[in-house]
Amino acid sequence: MGAKYFGAAVKRREDPRFLRGDGRFVDDVIVPGALHAAFVRSPHAHARIGKIHTAAASTAPGVIRVFTFGDLERWMKPLPLFGAVPPGLAAVVKFEVRQAFQWALCRERARYVGEIVAMVVAESRAAAEDAVDLVEIDWDPLAPVVDMVRAGEPGSPLVHPEWGSNVGVGFSHSIGDADGAFARAEVSVSETFRIQRYVGMPLEGRGVVAAWDRRDGTLTTWNSTQVSHFVQQGLAAALDLPPHKIRVIAPDLGGGFGTKASGYPEDALVPIAAMALGRPVKWIENRREHMSGAAHARHQVHAISLAATRDGAILAVRDRIWLDLGAYNVWGVVLPYNTVAHLIGPHRIKNMRVDVQAVVTHKTPNAPYRGAGRPETVFAMDRIVDCLARELGMDPAEVRRRNYIRPDELPYDFGMPYRDGNPLVYDTGDFPLALEKALETSGYRQFRAEQAGLRAQGVYRGVGISGYVEGTAIGPFEGATVKLDLAGRVLVATGAINSGQGHETSFAQIAADALGVPLEWVTVVGGDTAAVPFGVGTFASRSAVTAGSSIADACREVRTKLVRAAAVLLEAAPDDVEIDDGKVFVRGSPGSAVDLARVVQASIPTFARPGVASPDFEATAYHHVPTVTYASAVHVAQVEVDPGTGGVKLLRYVVAHDCGRVINPTIVEGQVHGGVAQGVGGALFEEMVYDEAGQLLTGSLMDYAVPKADDLPQIETVHLECPSPRNPLGVKGLGEGGAISPPAAIANAIEDALAPFGPRVTETPLTPARILALLTAPAPSRSPSSSL
Repeated sequence: MGAKYFGAAVKRREDPRFLRGDGRFVDDVIVPGALHAAFVRSPHAHARIGKIHTAAASTAPGVIRVFTFGDLERWMKPLPLFGAVPPGLAAVVKFEVRQAFQWALCRERARYVGEIVAMVVAESRAAAEDAVDLVEIDWDPLAPVVDMVRAGEPGSPLVHPEWGSNVGVGFSHSIGDADGAFARAEVSVSETFRIQRYVGMPLEGRGVVAAWDRRDGTLTTWNSTQVSHFVQQGLAAALDLPPHKIRVIAPDLGGGFGTKASGYPEDALVPIAAMALGRPVKWIENRREHMSGAAHARHQVHAISLAATRDGAILAVRDRIWLDLGAYNVWGVVLPYNTVAHLIGPHRIKNMRVDVQAVVTHKTPNAPYRGAGRPETVFAMDRIVDCLARELGMDPAEVRRRNYIRPDELPYDFGMPYRDGNPLVYDTGDFPLALEKALETSGYRQFRAEQAGLRAQGVYRGVGISGYVEGTAIGPFEGATVKLDLAGRVLVATGAINSGQGHETSFAQIAADALGVPLEWVTVVGGDTAAVPFGVGTFASRSAVTAGSSIADACREVRTKLVRAAAVLLEAAPDDVEIDDGKVFVRGSPGSAVDLARVVQASIPTFARPGVASPDFEATAYHHVPTVTYASAVHVAQVEVDPGTGGVKLLRYVVAHDCGRVINPTIVEGQVHGGVAQGVGGALFEEMVYDEAGQLLTGSLMDYAVPKADDLPQIETVHLECPSPRNPLGVKGLGEGGAISPPAAIANAIEDALAPFGPRVTETPLTPARILALLTAPAPSRSPSSSL
């Protein structure tokens, strides 16, 4: 494949329509005669449901119908569950896994504030929402459990009594001999770190529009989802329809971040209402619904220890990990095992032991959100590495230099499986180079030289480092169809869905190079189940590898068909035919060039003669991706902290990253910048807070702070390209990486800035109030170092 477009900083082709306000989001989908749905949600964290009184709501102006579980029972199927243990992983790690079904409408018991109990359908959104307030429910409140550590203890209220426990996932795993390494270590450090609950906050909330066609028994639904084909599969099961009778379209998405990759009750309820009533139905999520009803994320506790030599070589890590899954274990082992698989990161640590307990609580269910276990585990590891550096009196950068895996050690086999069940083996990368590039770009040496003088003036600045290695682009495939029309223009359809990543540009760059056509000839369509029969979707930093490889495969097949047809037309051998810039010609004879359109048209039979070839210039590919590629980065944050107010100002932020071959540097930088912004939110601002009764205290953007433009510094990006051998493009995933390291890097920087005061940062977000509390708290006791 040529490189005319691949690697070029092509302007994003989708931006003009967004800048003109011509994007088509789910709320822009207008279907004549559409009704509007609104939902009655539980006000209790844990309660039995008695009688539901719907008479007043049913007779309210504009109301068409009020539905409860009993009204729709024939369609009530359990919502999809994910995260089964693959065989290769099950052979090594012995999991205790419990998953309970969630129904689209509650039956008998509500398990979190915001769980749907009834649905109102009316002629207008206002009428539906007004009628929701008229539905009365006889509640029998029950004791909730909200704290994840308490939830795992005997005697705690049970979220699912039939389990006899609140443990959704439990396991232990070891590599090497961690206990032996600790026994012979010269130094050890221990700390408990808490990572708060926070969430994806896309500008556009979720939404569903559904239209049922009685004439041919087909359902069309527009859904603000990252996983159209998964939604189609869920609807096929719930509605007892074959998949080809269900078309799911993901229009433009105003952000997704993993939040829109889960299976939700509304995905089924809105289409069910459309079928039951014989009219289109629409629902658009409001922000309060998003806060309590859309998936939550993060929320872990790590009791972590490192063993090391006095010269800073890390010998072993032990970590006891708690995860809060919310009320349902929707994603199985995904979040717990992701956390473990990414704990060691770029460090050369041969001995590890982890004990993991993921518990259910009476809170909104958790799901993967940009990073999916990685930001939490990187926070724990990079914070404890900094603790080790302080214990040794060594610069944190030097500790990392001594422990980062060298490029000559790759491929690097950890001796344990990845989440997909395949061996966890780093493919390519240069972690020490990323460290040095990040330090150099950030002016680390100069910063350190100036730090003491500034402190003497009462200016407290700090610098923090965080590095990660991320398994990206989980398989096993993505679907892509490529076809030419009569004018020789190209349509690329894929199951991958664009929610701001620039797919319409990056995928067009891949296709244009592979086919030898101008970029503007390529149109990319994603997330329409009618355009490609089988697909997976966009999450887990997977689209460039999975969809990109399938697009390249399909383009090569189409190009082969074009060359064969052109060879007949030009009376040349196929090996002598070339395609470039939309023209086909015989090598060495530019005067023979004809447009692709001429080749296509010559292949169509006429009354006079058959075509020069079959005019099926179309191919579909499902490139197999058996395991992940490993992207990596080092982040360096510089901050200034005001000890009088607790305020933190980000001065500078540098990311040196490797995502394999870069398709489009501008898009890559945009991805990194957006991820860093979300990571800053996790470090300094965002937290979903519940009280002891399971009531959400931060249920609006008045209470849940997100970073603003003026909270962010200029983000500097250094591109390192270590191509992966695991796909034909040499690419690695990127979408999540920017969000992984900011909480750790910023926390390390804040602790460094406040080093004269002696606090230890153990939790996020680092709000001014929390920093002031650190400064006024008694000095923490340090874990003893031991000499042997």
